Amino acid sequence: MSIKYTPDHEWVDTTDGIATVGITVHAQDALGDVVFVDLPDVGKSFAAKEVAGVVESVKAAADVYAPVSGEIVEVNEALRADPSLANTDPLKSGWFFKVKLSNPSELDGLLDTTAYDELVKNS
Repeated sequence: MSIKYTPDHEWVDTTDGIATVGITVHAQDALGDVVFVDLPDVGKSFAAKEVAGVVESVKAAADVYAPVSGEIVEVNEALRADPSLANTDPLKSGWFFKVKLSNPSELDGLLDTTAYDELVKNS
């Protein structure tokens, strides 16, 4: 599956019912140097659009929303140890958490790359 995006600047990449979630390049550019991340607990469930974590930078703090409903099955401990991964590699090693989807149809409501690029261009 291709990567999907939220209007709040999270990305979602889904494989076999597990969604990997992180913040977009645009989000990390806007935040500046990330210095701290608060990741959710494994086993906790979230509804789509519920706050699942926090990212703090030298400029601001921002909520990280669960783009889809489900149970957290893994968090990125490397990101917790080195929050700058959200800046240096936001779409790969800078991922935040993985969610076991409880309602895969929610993915249909997310933005594709073209729609997200348009959103960013017009903001």
